This record gives sequence, C-alpha cells and structure tokens, in this order.
Amino acid sequence: MQFHIETMTCGGCVRSVTKVIQSVDPGAEVKADPATHLVEVVTTAPRERLSAVLTDAGFAPA
Repeated sequence: MQFHIETMTCGGCVRSVTKVIQSVDPGAEVKADPATHLVEVVTTAPRERLSAVLTDAGFAPA
C-alpha cells in the first residue's frame, strides 16, 4: 500500500514514519522518499490502523 505524507520532509521523518509503521507490524517493509512524500509499505496490517498511528504521530496521510 502507499501513503502520501506531506509533512515527511527529511531523513529523520523517514526514520520516524518507519518506526511508527513497524510499531504496528514489526515485519513491515517500508520504503519512503521524502522528496516525493511517498511511503510504500508491504504489510499485513490494515490500512486504517496504519493511517491512525501515522496521524497520531503527526504524519497524517493525505
């Protein structure tokens, strides 16, 4: 699945987003590009759950 996160702008943001996603699914594969604000995630976790934890961490998907 893919998320567009406008507030993800640097490497620190990428690390934070990855950590948040992996708090829900430790085995999730996360590929994030701060230049395009896109995050690709391979996971079994529901999209709604990931959206919720990202929003709680200040990285609300658009």
